[in-house]
Formats: sequence, C-alpha cells, structure tokens
Amino acid sequence: MLRKTGLVILVVLVAIQFIPYEKNEGKPAGHPISGSYDLPENVNNLLINACYNCHSNTSEYPWYASVEPIGYWLNSHIQDGKRDLNFDEFTNRPLAWQNHKMEEIAELVESKEMPLESYTYLGLHPEANLSDTDRQVIIDWANAQMAHLKATYPADSLVMKRRSPPAVQ
Repeated sequence: MLRKTGLVILVVLVAIQFIPYEKNEGKPAGHPISGSYDLPENVNNLLINACYNCHSNTSEYPWYASVEPIGYWLNSHIQDGKRDLNFDEFTNRPLAWQNHKMEEIAELVESKEMPLESYTYLGLHPEANLSDTDRQVIIDWANAQMAHLKATYPADSLVMKRRSPPAVQ
C-alpha cells in the first residue's frame, strides 16, 4: 500500500512538471512610479533589488522555479505581490491609493516585514537583504514623497475613501 501511494505521488510530481503557467516576465511598465515621483538612483536600485521581483511586471525567476510545485507557489506569491503593489503600474492608481502605498512602504520596511523573510531566507536573494541604512533610505524617500503629495494636492484627495458595507437585503 505504501509503495502504491509513493508511486502515485511520484507520478503526480512528474506530471505537474509539464503543466505550464504564465510567468511574470517582460510586460512593459505602463505607468511606472518613476514617471511621477522623484526616484534617486540609490532608491531605485534598492527597490529593484529588494522589491521588484514580486512588485513589478518583470520577475527574475531562480532556477528552482522550474521545479514544480515550487514554481507554482512562487508564481502565486508573485501574482499576490503584484496585486497589492506594482511599481510598474503605480501611477495608474488614484492619488489616495498612491499616498497610502507610500505610507505602507515606509511602515513595512521599517518593521522589517518587507522584503519577506522567506525571500532572503537561507541566503536566497542576498541583494534583497536590506541593511538598517538601506531601510532608512527607503523610509526617508517614501516620507518625502508623501510630503510632496501633501504639499501639492488637496488633503481630501490623499485620503482613502471608506467603502460602505453592502446593503443587507
């Protein structure tokens, strides 16, 4: 019985190697953050190295992404990251959303929730390991962008509108 179960698992693992999925590679930036925001080279490099693999239209997949089910898991993770924040489509969103994302960037980088520990775990993606100085550079940049938005646009245009709950029928 155990041999049959092992054989079935092996067959499934081999079979899923041939089921393709759409990778996050090569879609051009439609509305990049650099189109409307001051993005110094040092900040841009930090964002590219620590954020863009999951938060842009182009990801660089490591060799182990070709091994399933790891590839499916990585791709799902990337799609979730893009859905939450995509630097290549950043300026296509309302100002309030952009302001909110700048605030989240500062908070998540400061609390060391980003980049995810799983992204840099076991020496993976060493370029994404942010030093405290790197983190402060990103935090200061995000805060400066929020200050610029506050100085440039009316306050009510920078506040996310609360969604009202659906009507109960």
